[in-house]
Amino acid sequence: MTVSAALRVAVLEDEAMLRERILLPGLQRFGFDTAGFETIAALRAHLDAHPVDLVVLDVGLPDGDGFSLARSLRETRPLLGLVMLTSRADTGDRVRGLSEGADAYLTKPVEIDLLAATLYSLARRIDTTAPTGTREAVRDWRLSDDGWCLLSPSGGSAALTQSERRLCRRLFDTPGELVSREALIEALTDQVHDFDAHRIDSMIHRLRGKARTRCGEELPLTAVHGRGYMLNPGG
Repeated sequence: MTVSAALRVAVLEDEAMLRERILLPGLQRFGFDTAGFETIAALRAHLDAHPVDLVVLDVGLPDGDGFSLARSLRETRPLLGLVMLTSRADTGDRVRGLSEGADAYLTKPVEIDLLAATLYSLARRIDTTAPTGTREAVRDWRLSDDGWCLLSPSGGSAALTQSERRLCRRLFDTPGELVSREALIEALTDQVHDFDAHRIDSMIHRLRGKARTRCGEELPLTAVHGRGYMLNPGG
């Protein structure tokens, strides 16, 4: 698996509304190539025919349970990333899920950006393309190789939406330098004259909040009144 390409995620969730209206479109906003399934049989048929990097699976399913499925997939597909997403929040269920082979255990309701960050973090952990010992410690704020995660110096990560990804890429292109509001708008859209400039401030506010919540640190992003923003990755 390589995190430089779009990650292929199979979502096994029998509740159609949650699967089709929330999980699939939500993960697509964070750059994942997604496919949704209602039953274990449908998922297995897809896995036999198509390569998949990560699976998000529920526990209670029409034709089986997620615990048994996780154990089976771990035995037959050891490089597949498995994330359990279920309403079962008891410690015993968590322990069982992780013991059966899940790499992460999340409970419903889940915020999409937390699920996305978990998937990206898992993808980096099980990435087998980089030789051992080649990864350097993160000393500054940076973007992941594929640009879909904001990484903090302490190792925290925040998954980015497509718009946030474009915004961050432009800020990281010229670290320590002022990026005008006009330049940020150009990075976000081709329809610059139809873009509401106030959206930039709202996006920056959400980005700062996401960094604080998901990474536990303040993003070193400075507003220059009336002109734009300046990012200092080293803090």
